[in-house]
Amino acid sequence: MQYHKNILTTIGNTPMVKLNKIVSDIPALVLGKIETFNPGHSTKDRMALKMIEDAEKAGLLKPGGTIIEGTSGNTGMGLAIAAVIKGYKCIFTTTDKQSKEKMDILRALGAEVIVCPTAVDASDPRSYYSVSKRLGAEVPNSYYVNQYDNLSNRQAHYESTGPEIWEQTDGKITHFVVGVGTGGTISGVGKYLKEKNPNIKIWGIDTYGSVLKKYHETGIFDESEIYPYITEGIGEDILPGNVDFDLIDHFEKVTDKDGAVMTRKLAREEGLLLGYSAGSAIAGLKQLKDQLTKDDVVVVLFHDHGSRYIGKIFNDNWMRERGYLDSEITAGELVGRKTGQEFIFVKANETLDAVLKTMQDKDYSQMPVMNDSYKVIGSVTEAGVLAKLLENPTKNSQLSVEDIMETPFPIVPADTTLTQLSRFMSNKQKAVIVQDKAMSYHMLTSFDLIRCL
Repeated sequence: MQYHKNILTTIGNTPMVKLNKIVSDIPALVLGKIETFNPGHSTKDRMALKMIEDAEKAGLLKPGGTIIEGTSGNTGMGLAIAAVIKGYKCIFTTTDKQSKEKMDILRALGAEVIVCPTAVDASDPRSYYSVSKRLGAEVPNSYYVNQYDNLSNRQAHYESTGPEIWEQTDGKITHFVVGVGTGGTISGVGKYLKEKNPNIKIWGIDTYGSVLKKYHETGIFDESEIYPYITEGIGEDILPGNVDFDLIDHFEKVTDKDGAVMTRKLAREEGLLLGYSAGSAIAGLKQLKDQLTKDDVVVVLFHDHGSRYIGKIFNDNWMRERGYLDSEITAGELVGRKTGQEFIFVKANETLDAVLKTMQDKDYSQMPVMNDSYKVIGSVTEAGVLAKLLENPTKNSQLSVEDIMETPFPIVPADTTLTQLSRFMSNKQKAVIVQDKAMSYHMLTSFDLIRCL
């Protein structure tokens, strides 16, 4: 029988995949090291296990102890999985910019998660660095991991990730590209690859709001470089001990928008549902494409899985709120946002009395009118029904809808943009009917547009 003794032995040996459409403008062969195949769906599983095992060997982590760490989510995931198997408790601090999915996953594995503010200095007692360090000193029988300065982090990648990449490329790799956060991945892999071939270029991807690029180029820790950014998992406002700047040939900065947009393209063009830093890595590589030739073999390491960003970069509303999507909202998307999507209509032969009851029950002020063939032939509005009833309440309440109905609401396809929709709306015309690809009808009112705007 073939099986693993526990989930921890499945860490590593992740696949390498050739990228195609998204790098069609790059002359080199571009390969993705897909770290989402680790059990915790990120490359951090490697170093999380290594840090725990090294702490155990050193007597720093004792049976029944508590693992404490500040994490953007992925290291916490790796630590939590190892803790479940080995019988430890976990307390993690993180920042309020991290996705809800990451926090929920950590809690699902039994960890306690403490959310700290992003927009504070690293030395601030409220920062997730400071809180985790303080808890490490206060909680009995605990071990503060400190992934930023714990050199077991980069050693894990020197021992596993680097050799895997070398073997998978048959030693033909010319460039290694990866986002830089704690620095463990780029430094561990970079050290191994440089030992094999010192001509291999190690390119680190940084983000605006981080100090890493400027420090690498000038040796100056410039606090004016530090400001809040949205990209998760890369960039730093400190200098982690795991970053070996001497191994890194170049840092390339990528904007929050470019990273997010490219992450979505990886899903739609390559079928790779990956995290934010993966898009940043590809965006950075494309910015550097003029330095590559057809003979180069580039390996881009993809840190984590896109399931942790469903509520963010894979959410159209979140992207549009930040100006990251250039395309306009469509009628179909507006319909999708509505909680009640039942298409309510009245038949032409119904009485005004029955129509009024439907309006009251459904809290609708206007409805389309359909004939027996379910074709839209007109519309009724609360104002129109009321006007007829006021003329003669007893007699007119028995009038049929066909006798008082107004012109039909315009019918528009689901891909109609918000700008195009606005042209149909006026003081008199307060609704449209959206027809989707399944030929089903949906109502959109002027209030739906107001709510969107």
